[in-house]
Amino acid sequence: MTPLTAQCSGTLLCAEHATGQHHAGVWRLRSRRIDLTSRPCIMGVLNVTPDSFSDGNCYLDPAAAEDRALAMVAEGADIVDIGGESTRPGAPSVSEAEEMQRVVPLVERLAAKLPVPLSVDTYKAAVAREALAAGAEVINDISGLTFDPGMATTVAEARAGLVVMHTRGTPAMMQRDTAYDDLIAEVLGSLRYSMGRAQAAGIPNEQIVVDPGIGFGKSVDGNLEILRRLAEFASLGRPILVGTSRKSFIGAVLDREVADRLFGTAATVAVAVANGASILRVHDVRAMRDVALMTRAILAPRR
Repeated sequence: MTPLTAQCSGTLLCAEHATGQHHAGVWRLRSRRIDLTSRPCIMGVLNVTPDSFSDGNCYLDPAAAEDRALAMVAEGADIVDIGGESTRPGAPSVSEAEEMQRVVPLVERLAAKLPVPLSVDTYKAAVAREALAAGAEVINDISGLTFDPGMATTVAEARAGLVVMHTRGTPAMMQRDTAYDDLIAEVLGSLRYSMGRAQAAGIPNEQIVVDPGIGFGKSVDGNLEILRRLAEFASLGRPILVGTSRKSFIGAVLDREVADRLFGTAATVAVAVANGASILRVHDVRAMRDVALMTRAILAPRR
């Protein structure tokens, strides 16, 4: 596996830093950058929850979670994204204390052992603060900085990478209204707003990645439309993250249960890469890395 990350020591990196010139091919984290120009980045999903839609209750034990994280890295994950609260449609919220208990000790444990950066999937500033102090380098906020007014400052102070996602309402409520006058325009507008909040807090564009939020406040047809029109999100000028892995819209189209959505997921990953996604958030790391690499090879001449 060719690593995508590098410490802030190379000539190119330091030249970019000195001139302030940045582009959507580079995502800067706390202590390294991710170069997205050579191949898609694979973000492995690690949920330490009892109720996530796909792998809930599988990795509550810290040893099992560590084994899974190491396995994903061996399979080709470039980032491991840890979640301590399920954000599936209809999921109830959990307290800050409970989420911290699930996430922070695991971050501390993995940060010392993994060669890849850790991301934490949370919309709570207090959880983010403790996770970043424990060694996380990215905060993946499903609310796009809108649920917790302290999140933007927390990320800025830590100089962490940030994923801003579009959703409509909390996980418990988001699927109650999935009708839009203009879906793509509204999602783009929301992401621009989130980027503006980040910039106002002192988070440079180079640290921001955008996620249109497939499965969050969208209908089956809405999710398919986002994938078809994903190239339009390039107008935001930042790398695009797509998370379709095993989601219910795949099950609705194919009439497949969660455990039988591998090929449906593969189709969405291929289309996402073809339409401009740089980062794929997936459960099945090895398989989806192959899909992403093959798609990129077809579309772009090999060097």
